[in-house]
Amino acid sequence: MIRVEGLCKAFGDTQVLDGVTLDVATGESCVIIGGSGTGKSVLLKCILGLARPDAGAVLLDGDSVTRTGREAFLSRFGMLFQGAALFDSLPIWENVAFRLLRGPLRRPRAEAHEIAIEKLRRVGLSPDIADLYPAELSGGMQKRAGLARAIAADPEIIFFDEPTTGLDPIMAGVINDLIRGIVSEMGVTALTITHDMGSVRAIADRVALLHAGTVRWQGTVAEMEATADPYVTQFIEGRADGPISALR
Repeated sequence: MIRVEGLCKAFGDTQVLDGVTLDVATGESCVIIGGSGTGKSVLLKCILGLARPDAGAVLLDGDSVTRTGREAFLSRFGMLFQGAALFDSLPIWENVAFRLLRGPLRRPRAEAHEIAIEKLRRVGLSPDIADLYPAELSGGMQKRAGLARAIAADPEIIFFDEPTTGLDPIMAGVINDLIRGIVSEMGVTALTITHDMGSVRAIADRVALLHAGTVRWQGTVAEMEATADPYVTQFIEGRADGPISALR
């Protein structure tokens, strides 16, 4: 279980996170929504330890991430970055097996290659692309390769940063189906940030709306569709008028 407790983060005079509290249960897929500039990416960076919060704590199974040790925490998660973030100079299989070729999770090269091929197959990519380079793949194929890398070390927790950004609706649907299937199949805890309501409806067990530095609303997808909360309805309907300012 991941617990974010009273997280605060400011940059100069700008308060980005102002007491964010959020629980993500083991095996749950939680999606964080909210307008641009509301702190979704900052929250994710604070959880990952890429940014240091001014106050509050991040707990993993009841233990503070800072006390547990960053290396121990990092070994338990996978990450799908917004732009796939593949290394241009490495072939696809080495991108997928990146964590298996170095550090505490290191495997023999042949074993890492075999795992990479298996994970590529899991996301619908042929072994034929294993020796290609990222520039030789389409955007959708790069995203799937990024997903294969995220699951290569069989993590307990996966973070998804805008997983369908830049994809056409059909490929976005493919990625959403893959994410939903992998999360269910592996029983992982998933935390996603996205603007794409199609992704929210496809992959979320629970949704949290971040606004003005706090969690304004949270609930299931069904509760989201039925709520009268003006912040939620404005966001999911994409209306310019409402309590969420269109000028940010």
